[in-house]
Amino acid sequence: MYKTLLGIVLLRLFSGTVEIISALIIFRLNSLEQALKINAILASIGPLVFLAAMYLGLTGLARELPLQKMIFVYLGVALIFIGLRR
Repeated sequence: MYKTLLGIVLLRLFSGTVEIISALIIFRLNSLEQALKINAILASIGPLVFLAAMYLGLTGLARELPLQKMIFVYLGVALIFIGLRR
């Protein structure tokens, strides 16, 4: 469980670092067009980080939770994705 938790923490730290560096680059470039390009790239990275963190978390929980509870967890994740699509 520790390795899974550490993986999620490192993934989120990486994501936050990318966000901060991107903000500094946007500030340095001082261009609205460049800011939108960088923001578009970040918009594609965010969901990938979310998916990776969820995968790690669900993998870690699969060892500890009974099947019935895991089904509820997967249904919750599915509802999150449905909510994001609309």
